[in-house]
Amino acid sequence: MSGRQNNFLAQALQQGALALRAQQFAQAEQIATNILKSSRTDRHAALLLAHALMGQKRGDEAIAPLERIARRGEDGEVETLLGALLCGAGRVTDGIAQLRRTTTRRPPYFPSFQELAGQLSKAGQHDEAISTIEAGLALAPDSVDLKLDLGRLLQNVDQIARAVNVLQSARDAAPGRPDVLSQLGRVLVARGDYAAAADAFRRVLALYPDDRSNRAYLATCLLELGDRDAGEAALRTVIRGQPQLLGRAAFVMASGSHGRFFFSQRAASKFLGGESNRADEISSRLKP
Repeated sequence: MSGRQNNFLAQALQQGALALRAQQFAQAEQIATNILKSSRTDRHAALLLAHALMGQKRGDEAIAPLERIARRGEDGEVETLLGALLCGAGRVTDGIAQLRRTTTRRPPYFPSFQELAGQLSKAGQHDEAISTIEAGLALAPDSVDLKLDLGRLLQNVDQIARAVNVLQSARDAAPGRPDVLSQLGRVLVARGDYAAAADAFRRVLALYPDDRSNRAYLATCLLELGDRDAGEAALRTVIRGQPQLLGRAAFVMASGSHGRFFFSQRAASKFLGGESNRADEISSRLKP
């Protein structure tokens, strides 16, 4: 390929990447398709096409182009995406087999361990999912991403003590990562350590004050700690401008050992300062 052709290809791929970033998936698809017409095994175009099709919920159409690339040699990124798409297309056995092969590649491509573990967990093979992440950690013991995934998987099988230890290690290695802090907080809630969980959620909210999910978890902790005023204030913030979250706020109040119970969504909305008309609409939808 000449220098001029290489320059044209690089510009086309850049345009495709920009279209993908702007969620203009049809445009990205067209660019990738045009490139593949002249170069059927261009990995960058095949990956661009796959992500563009996934954005349009047509990921199964990207399987064949990715298979062509995968047959040309070891490519962890292509193989991992191929495995995920095979699983998504209902070919779970083929997808998991592909992902297993990819995890044996050296040097390792660690997203393949994460994808395989996720697919195994979806298939109900929780122990094997945990073993997969542990195998990845044996190769990269300092990986925060793998520790985070392991913590989630351990929580799913109620191995709370192990999950706390793993996630605390991840937090110590990356104290500013909100995803780690949030997951650690949830596991600490499951253990009943509400003070430590509240601290984790406060750290997330210091970075992302509009994160309503973590604020609802903080409210749970505060109510369990007996700080009802602060907990209810947090719930008021959760539903402010988002009345569709009233149901969750009401559940948090009702389920806490120091919470409150309301016989209607309207009453809960009035107490929390929500929008009464919207609350009536939500309440009518919740009626059997």
